[in-house]
Formats: sequence, structure tokens, C-alpha cells
Amino acid sequence: MKPILVVGGGPAGLVAAAGAAGVGRKVILVEAKDKLGGNPIHNHYSVFTPNQVDAETAMKEILSPVEKNPNVDVRLSTMVTAVEGEAPNLKVTLKGAKGEEKVDVGAAVIATGFEHFDPGRETQVYGYYEYDDVLTLLDAEKMLKAKQFLRPSNGQKPKSVCFIQCVGSRDRQIGNQWCSKVCCGIASQQSIEVKELLPDAKVFIFYIDMRTYGFWEDDIYWKAQEEKKVNYIRGIVTEITKRGDQLVIKGEDTTMGRPMEVPMDVVVLSVGMEPSPGTKAMAKMFNLPLEHHGWIGRAGNSPLNTVSTSRAGVFVAGAAGGPADLEDSTSQGGLAALKAVGYLNGLKA
Repeated sequence: MKPILVVGGGPAGLVAAAGAAGVGRKVILVEAKDKLGGNPIHNHYSVFTPNQVDAETAMKEILSPVEKNPNVDVRLSTMVTAVEGEAPNLKVTLKGAKGEEKVDVGAAVIATGFEHFDPGRETQVYGYYEYDDVLTLLDAEKMLKAKQFLRPSNGQKPKSVCFIQCVGSRDRQIGNQWCSKVCCGIASQQSIEVKELLPDAKVFIFYIDMRTYGFWEDDIYWKAQEEKKVNYIRGIVTEITKRGDQLVIKGEDTTMGRPMEVPMDVVVLSVGMEPSPGTKAMAKMFNLPLEHHGWIGRAGNSPLNTVSTSRAGVFVAGAAGGPADLEDSTSQGGLAALKAVGYLNGLKA
């Protein structure tokens, strides 16, 4: 039997590989970096939203079935450089540290994830590359994981912290006309962590409208407000400047309909998701059409068909197909594995 190729070693790819291998299929798992785990590991996530379990501990639970299963051939520091043929007769060229190799696979799962929006690319009104105390959610994760939330400019504990939502999402001017789905919940989660480390700090979240869907509403949003006294302010931030050793947030409080100017020690930009370079490369290599926002398109763009692509035997899982949280990613990884195995079993390939 020909193996199933899984491209991407993050949550979606790991679950897909474990699922297919668990029912006896051989799997080749290709990861461009030198270790598995995807964004949660490479970007030092602190805890997962909304259950607040340590991210590294949680990732070990989905890493273990892959690392211990002899049916999974893990290829680290490896790239897919060429794809020929059609499923179930795909010939894929892999380039790793030991050179190039061509492998025959029957089906493929693309789980190449996303990249975090670079707030300095859009505009410098946020001062990300100008002011040390302007951070992203990603920067904050690293400090929260280390259990130290300090001002980068002077190493002191901040007395005031704010989060600014929808940076790089829901923005027609730059072409990112989508909600990244997780930023509101993650900002709320991080605000809880900041308050746990710095109980006396004042923490604010400036938002267009909060989108903490499902159980996140109760487990994160209300917990942040009621238990940790995080201040949610509906407003639009138009500029960040500096006055003395403090940042100054300028914009409009849209609830009160008046301008606002608020001094802050630390500003955290809630940056959204964009298709990763790997996602774009795999779309081109596997000849997969992109949907109109630039992510890998699903077959027929159907909400009832979340992992199939326009090419038979090639499936997409997680944030390679659009903004996705961890529950989406792992659920789709499992479904993609099932679909890939079912496709090959139906062909007896």
C-alpha cells in the first residue's frame, strides 16, 4: 500500500498522521522545521484557549502517538519541492539535509498552517518597530510562558497594559477581509494571565466588537471581566505615540462617541492570521486553487465538505484552509486522515 503524505507537523498535521497511522496506513510526515509541533511549540505558546492547559504539556499528548508509531516516517528539516501525477499515483520530491528523494504516495494532507500578521508591514501608526513596549500577541506569549510580564524598555513591571484588537484582520485597505477567529479569545486569555502575574496592573482591551464564540464567551470573556476586572472598551485606535516614558493611545471611544487619549506602559497588538509561505507553496505545487481570500480552497466551497480540495486524493486541514482555532485544526486533521484512508481503501490502493 502506498503511504499517505502529510505536509506540516503542527496540530492538524500531527492528528492527521496519527489518525492514518493508527488504522494501519503508512504515513510520511514532512516538516520544514527541525522539530514537530507547529506554532504552539515554535512560537512558545503559554497556555491553550479556553481550557488554560499548559501548551507544551498539551502538545505532548498529540506528539506522542506520532513519535511512537512505526507507521509514521517523520522527515524533519524537509521541504516538498515538486509534485507529479495524480492521486493515487503521486510522485513527490522531498528535499532534506541528505539531499533529494522521490517518493510515491497515494494521497496527501496539506496542513501547512498560517503565519502571524506583521503589524509593521501595514502602517507605523502602531509603532511596532519604533517603540519597545509595543508588542504582539506572539511576543506576549513568550513572556507569559516564562511567567514574567515586563516592559521591554526598562525591565520593570507595567502598571497599565492594553490590547488592541483586529490588527491585520477585518481590514479591507490591506486586503485582509476576514476575521481571524481566535484573536479576541486569545487577548482575553492573555489579559487573565497578565492579571494573575500583576494583580495591581490595570488591563484594557480596545475592540471593534468582541467575538468570543461558543464556550469562550463564558470561560474567557466573562472570567476576564468579572473575576480579573479587565476593562473592555469599544473603540478604534488610530495612533500610538510616546510621551515621556509612556505610550499614548489615541483614537475614539465609539460607545461614548468621543475622542480618547490614554497613557499606557505596554501595548499588545492582537495580530491576525495570514496564509503561511508553506501554504502558498503547496497550493502552487499541488495545483490547488485558492479561495478568494488567498487560502487553499475547499471543494465546491461547501461548509459540509471542510477538508476535500478540488483534486481527488488531496485534502487540506487546519489553518491552511483559512483561519482556524486548535479545535478546528485537530478536528479537521482527524477528518482529513479518515477521508484520505477512505479514498485509498475505496480504490484498493
